[in-house]
Amino acid sequence: MTDHVLPFPHVEISGFDTGFSEQEAAAQAVVHRFAAEVMRPIGRQLDRMDAEKAYAEGSPFWEFHRAIAALGMGPEAFHGLDARAAARLEALVITELGWGDVGLAVSAGAGEMPIRAAYASGQAELIQMCEGKLGCWIATQPDRGSDGLMLYPQESANGACGNVGNLTAKFIGDEIIVNGQSSAWVSNGYVAQVGLLDIVADYGQGYHDAVGNTYGCNIIVPLDVKGVSRGRPLRKLGKRPLPQGEIYFDNVRLPRRFAVATRDDYEMKHAMAWAQAGTAMSHLSTGLARAAYEMALRYTNERKQGGGLLADLQLTQYRLGLLGAKVEAIKAMARHVAEYTKTSPSPHPYFTASGKAFCSTEMFYVVNEALQLFGGVGLTDEFPIEKLMRDARAMQIEDGENNILFMHYGFLMAQMNRAGTWGHT
Repeated sequence: MTDHVLPFPHVEISGFDTGFSEQEAAAQAVVHRFAAEVMRPIGRQLDRMDAEKAYAEGSPFWEFHRAIAALGMGPEAFHGLDARAAARLEALVITELGWGDVGLAVSAGAGEMPIRAAYASGQAELIQMCEGKLGCWIATQPDRGSDGLMLYPQESANGACGNVGNLTAKFIGDEIIVNGQSSAWVSNGYVAQVGLLDIVADYGQGYHDAVGNTYGCNIIVPLDVKGVSRGRPLRKLGKRPLPQGEIYFDNVRLPRRFAVATRDDYEMKHAMAWAQAGTAMSHLSTGLARAAYEMALRYTNERKQGGGLLADLQLTQYRLGLLGAKVEAIKAMARHVAEYTKTSPSPHPYFTASGKAFCSTEMFYVVNEALQLFGGVGLTDEFPIEKLMRDARAMQIEDGENNILFMHYGFLMAQMNRAGTWGHT
């Protein structure tokens, strides 16, 4: 290289980054290696297996969970960090997990929901109930999917009362009685050992308050109690390494002390749980977009067409440049939303949801265009880009369908403007 040629810029594993602390750089390197050596091989293997066999005892799915538990990047890794530092480290860790395999990454994240709620409650009994067990978050239902994301009564059509759904809790004295079924989309639902219920509740005056909002609750429930049963594992287009399926509750009786959020504090805890899931999905979108982009870069630097490398054609360079800019934009949005959610004195899940919707929408563009650069071979299972395409498609609906999430954000912005808190000089 001659003196007058500008040197290449500084980059990290995650792209155009700088200023990582020693702890952050080390954590990113460890998780990236784990994603490459453990997650990707297991994810590809599970993707091609029959659902029942993929999640059976002794399958690679359980090998992954043993390995990630030993990695030491669970909730304990963030203990003692302030909110901003935790947001930065979490972004690096979750992004690399998404780069490895988004299905397995969601399984790991959903698996922590009950233990996180138990830690927050401070109840030793609940912590012990959840420790060392794979969890799930039981919130979505056949007739109450996006409905469960509405936080304001004026969002309901024609002023209707909030949708009760298919799975409910009744608080009677020192006991909780749970009846109904979840949807088939409960992540880890087919195999989880403990669950965090996020459902409507009757505390003795019905399911609705005076203006039609539903009362709710969060309950930690061991899934081996009497009255709990499962459906078959869901067979689906993408994210096949993630086991999903219905959970049925037939007159399940639980002690009231298993509730970690009730009538007075449920709304805030529900909103924060949803916000936490949204930030994670934004980081996963970052990792998946980068994975697809790296595959496209590698392929276009190997594939010859018309006597030269694809990467030497100006149209290809334009397309690679556009995708690269989008990858960086997705990363920036994900980190911004995550930091705001963790550090703001008054965060809001509708803003967090806008991040999830933006990041996963732009990520799908990146993955789709990356596959296009492969041409016909990108449609075959010879190259892993086709699996990434299927996984990316699932994320347009998962944790809130993107159009619904943008609608919620638009509602929030319109209301804030009407109230004079945004857009007034």
